[in-house]
Amino acid sequence: MQKRILGSSGIEVGAIGLGCMGMSWAYGTGDDAESIKVMHRAIELGVTLFDTADAYGPYTNEELVGKALNGYREKVTLATKCGLVVTDREHHTYARNAKPDYIRAACEASLKRLDVEVIDLYQLHRPDPEVPIEDSMEALAGLVKEGKVRAIGLSECDVPTLERAYMVFPFATLQSELSLWTRDVLAEILPWCQAHNVAFLPFSPLGRGFLTGQYRRADSIAQTDFRANLPRFQGDNFTANLALVDRVEAVAYGLGATPAQVALAWVLAQGEQVVPIPGTKRQKYLEENLGAADLTLSTADLAELDNLPPPVGGRYQVQP
Repeated sequence: MQKRILGSSGIEVGAIGLGCMGMSWAYGTGDDAESIKVMHRAIELGVTLFDTADAYGPYTNEELVGKALNGYREKVTLATKCGLVVTDREHHTYARNAKPDYIRAACEASLKRLDVEVIDLYQLHRPDPEVPIEDSMEALAGLVKEGKVRAIGLSECDVPTLERAYMVFPFATLQSELSLWTRDVLAEILPWCQAHNVAFLPFSPLGRGFLTGQYRRADSIAQTDFRANLPRFQGDNFTANLALVDRVEAVAYGLGATPAQVALAWVLAQGEQVVPIPGTKRQKYLEENLGAADLTLSTADLAELDNLPPPVGGRYQVQP
């Protein structure tokens, strides 16, 4: 697989990473044994960046990733996060905590769950409105200086917050949502990352699975799946958004590819510093997704995808 660099950290990773959240959290019950096979297969196919967080489970996803990657430490880049605290497991709701003492304690706990001495990329899951971002960044920078993490990153920040954070420490990555139906970051945030040598890690690059074309009815999403509570997956919104998928499928048909591959190839085409982290707990979808790294979109393909209509409905009912 082609390689890309995680910003100022200099850490080289495969162009497509693996988001591990869905193996343990939010998308229904996972099978740990199968998930471990998926992670091992990912390594065989050139994936090196594995992304998790203490909130997933909570805690169980880090334990699963640590177990799966034991023995592969030199081949992988481990990324995890702190800053979201689960308040309701059933409804997947969170509170934010980015206090310095909390960050330091959370890092120690993640090191133990992952069973590693150093975390490659440690990210603040969300800024905390009750804590100045400068204070949170000082704590994260301290972890780098202590040798507990190699690099730090942020997630879901606006440009003013990024500017303030960067004045404290030159963080390596920003993780936010980017896909053919979530393009908000293209206007200001992605250009800011390009200008400051910050790698951009898109989560949900497949629109939480919607862009794959697998889902054609709103009631195909189980009520225990947190997507059932997202506006874009509900009722008339769901039906309206199928028009977007139809156009992605048309591009895919012309290329002899799948909609998932086209959607990921579009994300990859947004810049060399972009490293998408699609999630899956099935080997067949993993292999399909990674095929996007070898898919080249023509100027006409990109124009067609750039001109897709915006989705109907917001990203969340309540922003985590």
